This record gives sequence, structure tokens and C-alpha cells, in this order.
Amino acid sequence: MDREAPTPSLVVRGWDEQLRARGYRVTPQRQLVLEAVARLDHGTPEEIGAEVQQTARGVNISTIYRTLELLEQIGMVTHTHLGHGAPTYHLATDADHVHLVCRDCGRITEIGPDAIRPLITALDERHGFETDVGHLTVFGRCADCRPPASQGGATLPGQCSSPRTHPRSEGRATREGRVL
Repeated sequence: MDREAPTPSLVVRGWDEQLRARGYRVTPQRQLVLEAVARLDHGTPEEIGAEVQQTARGVNISTIYRTLELLEQIGMVTHTHLGHGAPTYHLATDADHVHLVCRDCGRITEIGPDAIRPLITALDERHGFETDVGHLTVFGRCADCRPPASQGGATLPGQCSSPRTHPRSEGRATREGRVL
């Protein structure tokens, strides 16, 4: 899932055009929030706010929430829930993926929708249900937290052999094996 990153000036220009095309002004706050979301890849409003405040200390958290709400309404960002707590935002252009969340260690791995294509097809064919992959989160246990097949028994929560990579920690998450 490696992507070639567009140059920042092209990305910002694209955001400016999208905002104007939808009838919205390009404000410094909107630009800073979009830049923060892009830098973080996935971030809670508080994480996005902290990122914005490194550049503009006067931008408060209510402005961050209002801006995220507007940007989501006009289709520039989207959110998902990766567990209990605040939603996690990312650019809508990057929304076509599934989150795998380990209940033991908190590791988050992104996979492409092709990995669950049979499920998407079955839901559509059997139930007429169109799946929104951008909001799909699957909870379970990562390979490091699952007991080896030879043990046959389960490990207890907290006995995971992998280093803790909770989404709010340094080693946040992986994208098909890469740390986000």
C-alpha cells in the first residue's frame, strides 16, 4: 500500500480548489487542520489540535472540532472508530482501507479492501448491503498476541509478546506492516 506522496504545494492547492468549489473560504485554520490530518495519517481531534498548535497556538480545540465536522461534511476528511474514545480522522482520499485492531496490544494494521472482497461481495449478494470500507474496523488478536498453534491455549490479555503499539503511542500503527 505504498503511495508516492504528492508535493505539499500541490496538495494544498488541491485542497484550496476543493474548498472554493464547494463555496467555502480557504482559511488558515482549515489549511492547518488539513495539513495536520495529512501529517498524522490518522489522528484524534486532540492529536490534530496539538499538531496545529505547534504552528498556531491561538487555535483552540473547539475550532478543531468545528473544522473537522465541516471538512467531513464536504467530503475532505472522514473518521472511523478504532475502539472506545475519540474518533480517528484521516483524509477522505486515503479512506479506502480496513483497520485491524488487536484487542490485546492495541496494534492497528491497515489492509486494502481486496483482502475482504469475498465478505463485501457476500454482504451485497445475500443482503443487498453496500459496505462502507472506509469505516470498517475489525477487532481481534494480532499474530504476535495469538498463541502458537502448538500451545492450543489462549494467552491472557496483557501477555502479548509484541511491544505495546497502542494507537496513541509512539509506534502507533502499521499499514500493511509499516508503522504509520
